[in-house]
Amino acid sequence: MQTIHLGLNGPAVAPLGLGTWSWGDTLFWDYGRDFGAEEVAAAFSASLEAGVTLIDTAEIYGLGESERLIGQFCQTQSQPVQVATKYFPLPWRWQRSDISKALTASLERLQMSQICLYQIHWPLEFWLKTPDFMDVLAAEVKKGRIQAVGVSNYSAQQMEQAHQYLASRGIPLASNQVPYSLLNRGIERNGVLAKAQQLNVTILAYSPLAQGLLTGKYRPEQPIQIRGGRRLDPRFSVKGLNKLLPLITTLEELGEKYGKTPAQVSLNWLIAQGNVIPIPGAKTADQARQNGGALGWQLNPEEIDSLAKVASQVE
Repeated sequence: MQTIHLGLNGPAVAPLGLGTWSWGDTLFWDYGRDFGAEEVAAAFSASLEAGVTLIDTAEIYGLGESERLIGQFCQTQSQPVQVATKYFPLPWRWQRSDISKALTASLERLQMSQICLYQIHWPLEFWLKTPDFMDVLAAEVKKGRIQAVGVSNYSAQQMEQAHQYLASRGIPLASNQVPYSLLNRGIERNGVLAKAQQLNVTILAYSPLAQGLLTGKYRPEQPIQIRGGRRLDPRFSVKGLNKLLPLITTLEELGEKYGKTPAQVSLNWLIAQGNVIPIPGAKTADQARQNGGALGWQLNPEEIDSLAKVASQVE
């Protein structure tokens, strides 16, 4: 299995991860109604079987339920699992010790003494500022509770600032988790991707399948009733799906050539950008296996460019 490093000489991981926002989330993803613990347990096992061992979560996903589920599932596995989670800078967390306390709570839910990556979920600064976050997390690396430090949803300038503060403590910034897909290429235009490449910061691409739009499952001629927060997204309307047809058609054509699905082609395109790790979600074993099919092959340069051009016309 091909691996890449998180940041400069950070932990080696597969070029594909698993996002677990939906696990335990009853508001946006309708957990407990359309799917539950049995289904996500199967998705977890299928991901590991496919070589996907980087599992991304956060303390606020399902108000800690995502971390609790992952902790339970890991106890049933002999295979090493690399867990990344996140700290949310809430305004009532006003002491540096609150960051370490939040990490302790996450580790307890995960039933682990160390995790692969700990990230600041949003660049929100109330009482605590970026220097506080980075100073505490650098200390946690040296304590051995986390292997690497990341950020999430940081702009190019904010990412560079975090990188500088960490560097002063002798710790590299490993990652920046941001939305990135064929239907959301904002980081190519706002400087985040270029700055990440300059600083050797790995991009963790969340919503890499645009919440399912790039799977080809949603068609204008066969509307599917959407539950949860996605029903408010105009891209899932008949008009929105019609607009996406040229891209979906191109994905299907490439998929036919390689024996892959549109989702697998979409994820492979992201991997091909270099130092980018897509972290698609999976609510079932079938979805996890489909995600894993993005590994072990590669689009050629002409196909990568062609997809980018088609996507730019419908994004």
